[in-house]
Amino acid sequence: MSTIAVAPAPGRARCRLVAGALSPRVLHADDGGARVALVATGALLLGGDEVRIDVEVAPGGWLEVVETAGTVAYDAGGTPSGWHVRARLGEGARLSWCGLPLVVADGAHVRRSTELTLAARARALLRETLVFGRVGETGGVLRAVTRATLDGADLLVEDLDLGPAARRSPGVLGERRVLDTTLALGWRPVEVPAGHRYDLDGPGAFVRYLGADTHSGTGPALAATSWRADLDLP
Repeated sequence: MSTIAVAPAPGRARCRLVAGALSPRVLHADDGGARVALVATGALLLGGDEVRIDVEVAPGGWLEVVETAGTVAYDAGGTPSGWHVRARLGEGARLSWCGLPLVVADGAHVRRSTELTLAARARALLRETLVFGRVGETGGVLRAVTRATLDGADLLVEDLDLGPAARRSPGVLGERRVLDTTLALGWRPVEVPAGHRYDLDGPGAFVRYLGADTHSGTGPALAATSWRADLDLP
């Protein structure tokens, strides 16, 4: 399991980094937090891989996670693999994680889960881009589950069955190959970028793009840039 823990401290924030399938490396730090890159230590995702990333930001701290490369879930003949993120944010903490695409190749079988626990006044900005199939492929099986709580109450619970048959159903993806989402949790952004924006019942919103390729839908990318300013990161 890879671990990133950040806590404010005089002069320079305290960072606890533990390498697993991904190796975290500090790019920048100040007294409030850090910008940390995730570098793969081997080929990912192969059948049987279980990538786990544990994140903790102490009260008042900030963390920006940077992925250095996208991820391909390779043909594993249906052998399952997993990508699991658990993040805990203390009171007033801020997290930005705008990930690079996950490509689900033919024969891959992936479970992807994201669990976020936000204390009062904490904020999190996430971007997740899912691509089904490499060139000439239709893509394998993906189950994507996201759950976020704010101050002990559910803020977002989403469970997407994105296997080949399910995602072609009406109202899911149809013939589209890309599901791109930028999510704001803990506040409701004022700016409305191009694309389909949905406000949560609590303080939060997301912009989602469904399409044939990653470069045609600008809404999530614009949201990631404009909403990041609301976090007041260095």
